[in-house]
This record gives sequence, structure tokens and C-alpha cells, in this order.
Amino acid sequence: MISFLYFILPVVGGYALTSLYLLKNPQILHRRKRTAFYCTHISHRGGSGERIENTMEAFTNAVEHGTDMLEMDCHLTRDGHVVVSHDENLLRQTGHDVTDLPLYKEKMEVTFYVGHYSSGADRKFVLLEDVFKRFPKLPVSIEIKENNSQLIEKVSDLVKRYNREEITLWASVNSCIMKECHRMNDSMPYSFTVNRGLLVLLLFYTGLLPFVPLGESILQFYLPSIYNRCGSRSHRLRMLCSKLTMRRSLFKHLAARGIQVHLFVCNEDEDIKAAFDIGATGVMSDYPSRLSSYLCRNRSQD
Repeated sequence: MISFLYFILPVVGGYALTSLYLLKNPQILHRRKRTAFYCTHISHRGGSGERIENTMEAFTNAVEHGTDMLEMDCHLTRDGHVVVSHDENLLRQTGHDVTDLPLYKEKMEVTFYVGHYSSGADRKFVLLEDVFKRFPKLPVSIEIKENNSQLIEKVSDLVKRYNREEITLWASVNSCIMKECHRMNDSMPYSFTVNRGLLVLLLFYTGLLPFVPLGESILQFYLPSIYNRCGSRSHRLRMLCSKLTMRRSLFKHLAARGIQVHLFVCNEDEDIKAAFDIGATGVMSDYPSRLSSYLCRNRSQD
């Protein structure tokens, strides 16, 4: 037993020290990713706290407040057009569970900010193609929620048509959907799915992360404290999630490899500060003007 320990302890110690060194110096094993965009200010659903979500008015407002990226979800209409919409059906957004496209409600609650509402003059659903036409150079994150090959193909075709492959991000929580997105267009950068994110955590805690190549360009993840404002009752679960996932050394390692870390949905100054303090490279918010004000104030203090 003693002889076994004499053998195993140096091996484990050597592995731990090597892993720690490579965690802090990932450039030794990995070439830094070079994406065509670097986003600090990301507008969730176009900034759904200041205008009706995913409308052209919301996107324009976000751009006017200096956003670096628009985040949105896409679905396919009955007549085959790619429409920007978060939900699979229209009940929450319009009050009608129909397949045609009525107007958005006059007033909508901000999903991750209970008790807060947005309104605006523009209540029309917008086509993805119209977003590409209006903002040809602006990075866009497109989340695909359904494993619909026709939808994925049409999104890919639009991205190619408007020459946006380097500045349009595939996003999905589902690994099967992401696999299909990447198969359809592997020239577009893509984000971590839930399963891939969990794998990164496992690799991080076992010390294997510095040795493993990663194809993703962006990690998008919830800031756990936002669940305080979403009515979450499981305080212990929330604290555990925060301790396990909000690891500055992990985010610093990813950033050193050129993988951007975007935390969301940060709608108050304390959340924005917490996200950047923990190592986020970018913050996603429902309030583009509030995020811009925070960044302006803190840049002036640096």
C-alpha cells in the first residue's frame, strides 16, 4: 500500500500542477480563436424591456444605444418565411394561439424581470431577412428552438445570401439541434448547448479542460442571481448552481482561448457588475440604454 502511494501521489500531484498551469496558460496547447466580432453589449430579444420584444423598433433602439449584438429566436411561418419570434405559439405575445401573425400585445411583461413591462409604437412581427437588410454589419445571435431542418436551412440560406456567416451565431440549448445547424452551415460560429456546457464543467472540475479542444466560440449562460427576480423559490439550488458555474478561473480560461462568455439576463446595475466581476466578456440585457449607461460610467472611471 505504501509503495502504491509512493507511485500514485507524484502522478496525481504532477497531473494537478500541469492542469493548473495549462488552465492559466491555454495558449501552450490551443490556438486562440479569432472571431470576426467581440461583443460586450448584447441586447436580449432586441431589448425587450424598452420596446416590444423582437420588433424593428426594439432592434433600432438597441442599435441607437450602441449594442454590439442582437439576440433573437426564429421560427417558420405557415407560408415558409423565417420570422423573428421567441415562442413557438403566439399566445403570450399576442393573446391569440394562432398560426397567422397578428400584432403583439400593446403591453408585454419582461420575461426575466417580473412586474416590469414594455410597450412601443411598433407591434409588428419582423422577418429575419428584414433584420439582415436593416443591420447588414451587426452581429446577430440566432437561437433555434425546434429541430426543423427546413427552418435551419432557410436561416442558413439567408445568412449566406447576405454574406453574414462570420457575424451570425448559431445558438441552441439542444445538442441535436445544434448538430443539425452546424451540419447545415459549419462556417458560422456557434455557442455551447446545455450538454456541452455541462461537459465543460465536468472537464473543469476534473482538471481535463486545458487538454481538450473546443469548437464553440461563445458560452451563453444565465447569471444565477436573476432567478431571484423570476420567483424562484429554491434558494439552496440557486446557491449551488452559482457556486458550481460562476467560476472566474473557468471564464478566464475560456476567454484566454478566445471563447467569449456572455451572461444574461442582466437588467440591474448590480447584476451587470456581478457578471463582469466574475469574468464575463459580455452582458446580455433587456435594457440596452441601461447597459450602455453602465458601460459608459465604468469606462470613464477606468
